[in-house]
Amino acid sequence: MLVSDLNATADRLPGPMPVWRRQVGSGDWLAAARSAADNNGRLVSLWGSERGGRLFVSAAYGLPEGLTWVELPLPEGAATYPDLSEIFPCANRMQRAAADLLGVVPEESTDPRPWLNHGAWPRDFFPLRKRAGGDAEFPGQELADYPFVRVEGDGVHEIPVGPVHAGIIEPGHFRFSVVGEKVLRLEERLGYKHKGIDKRFETLPAGEGYRLAGRVSGDSTVAYAWAYCMAYEGALGLRAPARAAWLRALFLERERVANHLGDLGALGNDAALAIGLAHFMRLKEDWVRLNKKLFGHRFLMDRIVPGGVAADLSAEGAGDILRQCDTVEAEVRALEAIYEDHPGLQDRFLTTGRVTPELATRLGLTGLAGRASGVARDLRTDFPVMPYGELGATMATERGGDVAARVAVRFKEVLESLRLLREIAKGLPAGPLLGTPAADPLSEYGAGWVEGWRGEIFVALELEGRERVRRCHCHDPSWQNWPVLEHAVIGNIVPDFPLINKSFNLSYSGHDR
Repeated sequence: MLVSDLNATADRLPGPMPVWRRQVGSGDWLAAARSAADNNGRLVSLWGSERGGRLFVSAAYGLPEGLTWVELPLPEGAATYPDLSEIFPCANRMQRAAADLLGVVPEESTDPRPWLNHGAWPRDFFPLRKRAGGDAEFPGQELADYPFVRVEGDGVHEIPVGPVHAGIIEPGHFRFSVVGEKVLRLEERLGYKHKGIDKRFETLPAGEGYRLAGRVSGDSTVAYAWAYCMAYEGALGLRAPARAAWLRALFLERERVANHLGDLGALGNDAALAIGLAHFMRLKEDWVRLNKKLFGHRFLMDRIVPGGVAADLSAEGAGDILRQCDTVEAEVRALEAIYEDHPGLQDRFLTTGRVTPELATRLGLTGLAGRASGVARDLRTDFPVMPYGELGATMATERGGDVAARVAVRFKEVLESLRLLREIAKGLPAGPLLGTPAADPLSEYGAGWVEGWRGEIFVALELEGRERVRRCHCHDPSWQNWPVLEHAVIGNIVPDFPLINKSFNLSYSGHDR
């Protein structure tokens, strides 16, 4: 089955993004995946759900014409489905997570190890099953021993790092196989702080779900809240008014700039340019302080709500934003020149942690890391929602695929976001901040798809009526990008790992709902 044929008979979900949804049989499940791969598509997410006592597996594919949500009903009493990891390698961990959470297992999988279940619950208990209580406890449950892949040979030894780190980052284990300081293999073990967010959605009114979505990964709270609201609004026939749509973009671009400023400073610091950290963190602190002054929250949490936004921008505030954009641009350009002309910094950045465009495409690398490896995809330009169509956002890309390229993309995106923020502040239309929903829900399904600062944030929402969440699946681009980090480190030296890791800056929390 060609994906184009599938879309021709699928349901177009209501909402601003081009999203289609279709149920298929087991034969068409694999055919749709192969067709997506053959037509320049990528796997955006894979997850499982339960409805009426029956299990389902879903996959969302990003295609040139939009997003296709394919759902496979499993036979009564069955819990297996065709494996997608041979077609899309990034499906592996998503499938392992679905097996841990719902008990749906890919047939003939080459990697059946648990992913999110570290022994906190029995292997025959599945937290997302409807009969599973969210307050279940398993006293005396023993932690499971995880079978890392061993590398054998003369002079090979292992270096375990984490899961507890010397800082405030969340836990993650990294197992290096090395000869001397050269890395032969890196294997990650994540999922140490499984939060049960997917199950928690089922206990909240659907209209409050945006608050939980905005806490999946706090550094992307705007993108997650927008994606949730996009899904919820589509199902309810609710449309944010123009002023609210423009303010949503303003919040999203301010979130993007804040994260890029922090990362650019940390990357300089990891390469021993401490002055870079000092200046960029000063800029970031001023940036988030203005967020607090204008919108009531440093990280803009809970500013995007169903139907619109919960904070407005005054004329005086618009002036503050314009002045700050001018100040930050001047300093960022000066710091960019320092970074580019600093021989020690460039020696550490260039060729370090390289991911070729071919490998990036094969493994599904996405977001800013993908754009640094020539994967030219950005939802703001590919499928622009209001106001991005009017603003004409420009995509930042590089092809080097190394730390230097990922730094260059960040600099370009900061400058482009500053341009967009100026245009929004000067052109913000008048009008209300909240829209009015339709009398009856348009659909029991909704999808949100937003280009966060790290990459594509995706939310699949299933409703029962207007206010009950049957299933909400939130997907972070870190699911695709964590496995690629393992490849990026190969052939580099151990001391370069922190630099390579920071150049991706992936989310532990977003990966571990």
